[in-house]
Amino acid sequence: MAHPTGRRIRLLIVDDHEMVRTGLRAMLAADPELEVVADAATGARAITLARVHRPDVVLLDARLPDLSGPDVCRHLCQELPEVAVVMLTTFSDDDLVRRCIRAGARGYLLKDVERLDLGRSIRALVRGEAVIDPKVAPMVLAAARQAMDAAQQEQPLNDRQREVLQLVAEGLSNREIAERTHLSEYTVKGYVEEILERLGARNRVHAAILATKRGWI
Repeated sequence: MAHPTGRRIRLLIVDDHEMVRTGLRAMLAADPELEVVADAATGARAITLARVHRPDVVLLDARLPDLSGPDVCRHLCQELPEVAVVMLTTFSDDDLVRRCIRAGARGYLLKDVERLDLGRSIRALVRGEAVIDPKVAPMVLAAARQAMDAAQQEQPLNDRQREVLQLVAEGLSNREIAERTHLSEYTVKGYVEEILERLGARNRVHAAILATKRGWI
C-alpha cells in the first residue's frame, strides 16, 4: 500500500555511515511505492532536510556525530508532528531505547531487518501504527510503563476527582457538589476522601491549595 493519497511514501535516511545510506537507498529503490527524497550524515542536516522535503517517514540512526538520535527525534516530532520517525540502529541497550521512545519515536528497528520487513514497517508507520523490533519489544514496554507511572505521579487525580476538587475549591458543600454533578452526596463524600488521601492533604482547603499550586485544577 502506498501513501493514503495514492502517491509514493517519501523517506529521509539519516546515518553517519555513507555505506549504510547507500545500502538503504539501494534496498528501498526496489519498492515502487517508496521514494527516498534525501539522506543526511548529521542530525543538523537531517533537521534542515526534513523542513525542506517534509518526508512521511524518517529512518534515523540512534547515534550521530553532532547530535544524539533521541535529540534529533524530539526536535522533528515537535516541529513536524506529521512526520513518523523510526529509529534504525545497531544499538539496543535499555537506556537508549527508553530515550528514543520518550523522544517520540514511532518505531525502533535494528539494522538486521530484512528488506521486505523494512518496507512493511514503513507502510505500517504511514498507517499510524507503531513498529517495534521483537528484540527490543520488552524494553519498549518497560519504557511505556515507566512513562505511565511518571504521568500518574505528576497528575494523581482522575477527571472526576479533579471536577469534584474544583467545586470544593469554589466553596461548595458535598450536598451542593452532588446537585451540580448529579451524584449522590455519599459518592461525593467518597471522592473527597480519596482526594485528601491521594494529595496527602489535611483538609478540603489544603487539598484545593495544593492542587491549585501544582496546576491540577
